[in-house]
Amino acid sequence: MVLASFLVLGAAGGAGAAPPGTTGTNLQATRVGLVLSVGGLGDKSFNDGAYEGLKRASEELGIVAFEGEPTMVAEDDRYFRRYAVEGFDLVIGVGFLMQSSLEAVAKEFPRVHFAIVDAFVDLPNVASLLFKEHEGSFLVGAAAAMASKTNVVGFVGGMEIPLIHKFRVGFGEGARHVNPSIEVLEKFAGSGPEAFSDPFKGKQLAETMIAQKADVIFHASGSTGNGVIEACKQQGKLAIGVDANQDYMAKGHVLTSMVKRVDVALFEMVKEVKEGRFRPGAHVLGLAENGVSTTDFAYSKHRMPAGFESKLADLRRRIIAGEIRVTDYTSSE
Repeated sequence: MVLASFLVLGAAGGAGAAPPGTTGTNLQATRVGLVLSVGGLGDKSFNDGAYEGLKRASEELGIVAFEGEPTMVAEDDRYFRRYAVEGFDLVIGVGFLMQSSLEAVAKEFPRVHFAIVDAFVDLPNVASLLFKEHEGSFLVGAAAAMASKTNVVGFVGGMEIPLIHKFRVGFGEGARHVNPSIEVLEKFAGSGPEAFSDPFKGKQLAETMIAQKADVIFHASGSTGNGVIEACKQQGKLAIGVDANQDYMAKGHVLTSMVKRVDVALFEMVKEVKEGRFRPGAHVLGLAENGVSTTDFAYSKHRMPAGFESKLADLRRRIIAGEIRVTDYTSSE
């Protein structure tokens, strides 16, 4: 196995310099550069999931991997360009905020393979890794309605954009499918990228909802959601995590998490590139592809009614079969 070198580009020289760790590296191995979303590693959510996928690829596929952590959106371009100049086999951007910068660099380097998570770039050298967040959000909305004692649940989004509205709409539809009379409170943390990295604001929004009788709150807000989880823990309510399994963050106070398997999507993309099977265009993962799911309620089964697991399994089956149509906020259909 080729030893992966996970290093932060921010610690290296200015734009245009070779990515750190390339000197002495086995350049015959498949080389992959991962550019993380603002907030970087340690968000216990989106970025950490992407990192785990790349780490797994380094361990199982023998690739050489590098990861960069921009401190602001304006830095994305130089990270992509540095990997492209070096001729990496695959360059990956994590998050919709990178769409314009990745598209610009991909046009300049048509021989380099690129991939982006949560955005669509229509170029022959770009694969777009997309998820049916609305399907997974429907299931956690249904779980929230089953667990609620007050008939009021809440949703805290990060930046108010179409992608996050997919979570919001799916969650509301799932909750109302189980309980048509339930009240669903909805708040967003802001209109800029910082809305995904403000735990203090997340805690404030959750506390406001709890004061309005919400006893289960789902967040789709990056590390802002850490504040949502903390508020629920302090006040004896239930949070629902997102992207990664966040159930452990407040055992017994995180009902479940709506997991997006960014790790799986990245691993499979790296595998395709290594095996010479790169496919540009949209790669869409939903319930049927195990791209989104709930967690197993490891710490919260006692907070759910009898028979809830079979009910959720039936809802999942019906969504996959097309018997339940969950609204995709970003679709024109």
